[in-house]
Amino acid sequence: MLVLAKAAGALFERLGQPAVVGELLVGILIGNLRLLGTTVAEPLRADPVLAVLAQIGVILLLFEVGLESNVAAMLRVGVSSFLVATIGVMASIGLGLAVMHVLRPSIPWLGAWFVAAALAATSVGVTARVYRDLSALARRESQIVLGAAVIDDVMGLVVLAVVQGMATGGGGGGMAIALAVGKAVAFLAVALLLGPHLSPQLFRIASFLRVHGMLLVTALAICFLFSFGAGALGLAPIVGAFAAGLVLEEVHYRDRFGDRRLEDEVRPISTVLVPLFFVRTGIDVDLRAFGQGGVLLLAGLLVLAAAGGKQLCGLGALERGVDRVAIGLGMIPRGEVALIAASAGRVAGVTDDSTYSSIVVAVLASLLATPPLLKWRLARSPT
Repeated sequence: MLVLAKAAGALFERLGQPAVVGELLVGILIGNLRLLGTTVAEPLRADPVLAVLAQIGVILLLFEVGLESNVAAMLRVGVSSFLVATIGVMASIGLGLAVMHVLRPSIPWLGAWFVAAALAATSVGVTARVYRDLSALARRESQIVLGAAVIDDVMGLVVLAVVQGMATGGGGGGMAIALAVGKAVAFLAVALLLGPHLSPQLFRIASFLRVHGMLLVTALAICFLFSFGAGALGLAPIVGAFAAGLVLEEVHYRDRFGDRRLEDEVRPISTVLVPLFFVRTGIDVDLRAFGQGGVLLLAGLLVLAAAGGKQLCGLGALERGVDRVAIGLGMIPRGEVALIAASAGRVAGVTDDSTYSSIVVAVLASLLATPPLLKWRLARSPT
């Protein structure tokens, strides 16, 4: 799985596409070998070891996303980025709920909210990669989109935490929603307030232990501690991992561990475990589900909801002369948060296999469509 995932990722990168697309397709291929008459891959579906490794992989993935961001940068992105993110999240959730209400009225309302949560957040990594490859990082549109992508990633995680809190709490009334929102916001607030004071102390202790790898071990300990805290409150552990990444700024460990970058320390482990999450996600896609009535229609409408919701967010850009269409296109890619939400809804038993497969198709379509669309639009407005 690892060799195929990395090979497919490298192939798609050469084709100008995100590596995650290749990893997902490898998982889909492995998971559907039974259509070719072989059951050699069937044990992987229920393999507890693979499930645990994939879960650790997704925790490390959100930890890395947090490391690549920081609270100060999030506060500097400006009003436009905040408005773009807010409009995009709200419009995507509204369109997602509308699609589910029309095409899947039999699915529990909580299942519809898992689908809406999957459509909420833009993939920060994919967005940054597209603009970098197009040499457009200096454009005002790019700066607004990248700032908004960070903000709506946080919003998407909060929405997912709220939905998962309602799923595990067994209640769906106003009090349950308020409690879920309160726990998500309170956890992030406490983590961001206490984290900058806690992590330097842990790194100071670790620096006295002259053992190879203490920077990595200390960082992982903080990541897993935050993840455990989030899980203990009934939130998604990835919320804690993301918060841990946000608070581990370089100033906390540079003076004690030299010029070593924490991202470089974590990357060898994430390089192995993160692809397993995407392969494991692809394995769960049953291509036979697309033979069921209405599945392709649902997938197509989810793609339109995902793209349309983010196109509306261009209205939030306040600067004069910016290309609002380009901003909307830059917000289209969905990635890890969407796949996590899709998987969580399936595990909770509130969405079915066809809905899960449709969400994955929507994610793949958003990843594949964004680079050529952005290249076309930015070429039309070379400012």
